[in-house]
Amino acid sequence: MKALVLTGSTSPSPPLHSFLSTKSLLLSPLFSISTNFLGSPNLQKPFFPIRFSAVPMTTFARSPRTETPQTNPNRIEAENDAFNDYVRHCRAVTSDLVSCVPVSGEKSNTLCMRTVLDEIGGEEDEQEDNLWQQMKVEASSDIDQEPILFNYYFSSILSHDSMENALANHLSMKLGDSSLPSGTLYDLFVGLLTQDQEIMIAAKDDLRAVKERDPACISYVHCFLNFKGFLACQAHRLAHKLWSQGRKIIALLIQNRVSEVFTVDIHPGAKIGKGILLDHATGVVIGETAVIGNNVSILHNVTLGGTGKVSGDRHPKIGDGVLIGAGTCVLGNVRIEDGAKIGAGSVVLKQVPARTTAVGNPAKLIGGKENPIKLDSFPSFTMDHTSDISKWSDYVI
Repeated sequence: MKALVLTGSTSPSPPLHSFLSTKSLLLSPLFSISTNFLGSPNLQKPFFPIRFSAVPMTTFARSPRTETPQTNPNRIEAENDAFNDYVRHCRAVTSDLVSCVPVSGEKSNTLCMRTVLDEIGGEEDEQEDNLWQQMKVEASSDIDQEPILFNYYFSSILSHDSMENALANHLSMKLGDSSLPSGTLYDLFVGLLTQDQEIMIAAKDDLRAVKERDPACISYVHCFLNFKGFLACQAHRLAHKLWSQGRKIIALLIQNRVSEVFTVDIHPGAKIGKGILLDHATGVVIGETAVIGNNVSILHNVTLGGTGKVSGDRHPKIGDGVLIGAGTCVLGNVRIEDGAKIGAGSVVLKQVPARTTAVGNPAKLIGGKENPIKLDSFPSFTMDHTSDISKWSDYVI
């Protein structure tokens, strides 16, 4: 049987039970077999000197700090190879589990999760962008407020050296299931994010858009971890990349999982720009040939669909800076021009000119078709759902 032995670099050492009781928070998330982090170069340098080594034994014990276990190197190497083969094909599916360095790794490898918190301010990689650094600072602050979330924040944010890896990990844990394990998805997502940097550029723009436009978003890391509209949009970007590569089967499978997990159904063929806010996002449906521009805000229960069994290019085209209110249906290959606003609950069947407001079923332009009232700002940024719409009707509750 293989077990972990705790060894240290200083002496004297406290009793084992005392050490474990005082460091339980640090040790609790380390015992996992998640292949995301095993052997990953993304783990931080150690602050607290816990050294993990693999030795054959039958019980968990602490060896003296000044002694080296007398074992057969060939035997240890063979056991390590077998153990690694086992771990490589296993993966925990619980999102609050993280792994330590592989027990068969170099004996000089050490790990302490407190390092991530202590080194945020001083030793971050100079190439990391400000947004990712800000997210780590926010994660550290959240842990200070809610220590019970340490495992979750460490596995999701603090153990990663880039937003790409963190996003791939978080989405894979959300979308993975028995038929498509999260480890397989992680490898797939990391490969896609490495191939196409435009995906991460768009994801960061989306993150900023949510933080700026949604007053319910208290931080970047809050959006990254918990906003299903943001996560569904990023999952779609990955599925769309696969679709454009001709890998349609796996793209459709990811679409299905996103629909099940986030209740957002976006066909992988749809084209979506940057700076997108899917606010609440529940019930959003976007068809295969739909095109969405940049800096668009879409509320829940919005459908960008077709009119029936028409084939070919059959879905709406949404311009830049458009705001689409909750419960709206835009049907057919119609154009919503730049800066237009669609009132909640509308059914749009015809083109909506730029910087105008359409509302109703069927939708009509505020101010009339001949002389519609023009908006003086992009509604997707202001998120103003009611201005000018009151002029559409004198009905008052």
